[in-house]
Amino acid sequence: MIRQFLPPVRIMNALTAQSFWKIAGSTALAFSLCANALLAQDPFRTTNSQAIGEKTEAAFKSLFEEGNYKTASSQLEQALSSEPNEPLLYAMKASLAYTEGDLNGLNSYGSKTREVAESLKVSNPLRGNLYIAVGHFLEGAYILSKEGTVKGSPQALAKLRQVFQHLDAAEKIAPQDPEVNLLKGYMDLMLATTLPFSNPDDAISRLENYAGPRYLADRGIAVGRRNMKQYDKALESVNRSVAETPNNPEAHYLKAQILVNLKNNKEAKQHFQTALAKPEQLPKSLVQQIFYEHCKNEKRLENKTWNCDAVRDKIREAKGNWGPSELPRLE
Repeated sequence: MIRQFLPPVRIMNALTAQSFWKIAGSTALAFSLCANALLAQDPFRTTNSQAIGEKTEAAFKSLFEEGNYKTASSQLEQALSSEPNEPLLYAMKASLAYTEGDLNGLNSYGSKTREVAESLKVSNPLRGNLYIAVGHFLEGAYILSKEGTVKGSPQALAKLRQVFQHLDAAEKIAPQDPEVNLLKGYMDLMLATTLPFSNPDDAISRLENYAGPRYLADRGIAVGRRNMKQYDKALESVNRSVAETPNNPEAHYLKAQILVNLKNNKEAKQHFQTALAKPEQLPKSLVQQIFYEHCKNEKRLENKTWNCDAVRDKIREAKGNWGPSELPRLE
């Protein structure tokens, strides 16, 4: 683990609010819960399945398999009343709050994630420890977003220590558990690609061999490989993820980014267009970023002089938190 070789303060100094959230946003949602709820399909395991709330599990699929944030948000609202003891519910609510720029919601739901997980720990120490970790991570993301890196680092550092402590406790209980390895794999990989002199190979091996669901593990590996500029290997991983979740716009967006780096702009265009096919189901902040990169790719292909910043700002200035049903024209 890289924390054994790097001073904790150095870790926190390297983690800006944005990079901290990349880790949290990629990993904080990767949880499920064994609780007194309706039996739903375990999205992490193919054997020894656990029970999670039906509506929460449906929201997980909407978000991660389909990339439909809007539907997931509605399903989570329903789950608040019917499945109030599932930490996954609050972790997902916190993450969606962040995408909408709602820092108070991020803080509130992050704390609720931790509190519910602490109650769960008595009956289910594996999942209790996992959710305590993600709660601390969400609270740390709030601190850095609210206070900034310099002022917020001491508090966020304390949270990060708690994250590692509870993740290690969960791993000792079930070292090959798919959920544990998905979370720890994402965490270690993002830290390794953020900090200098860190080796991401162990994190990639963890994701490749033990993590689940497979499409999220492959997506994480693709992000890590992309960040390491290993674009051919990144493409192999994202291809597997796209094959499993062909309707997920974020998977196509990631593939488009990798193809751009491989100078395959024509194929990248197709995947940018697929990623933008249903903008109204995505957060506006995500739509404007995908559209901006799509515009820049089109400029290269068509040798145009479009002002991609101005076109992106049309989306940014639109009302509401969701993407527009009709995107601006490139001109």
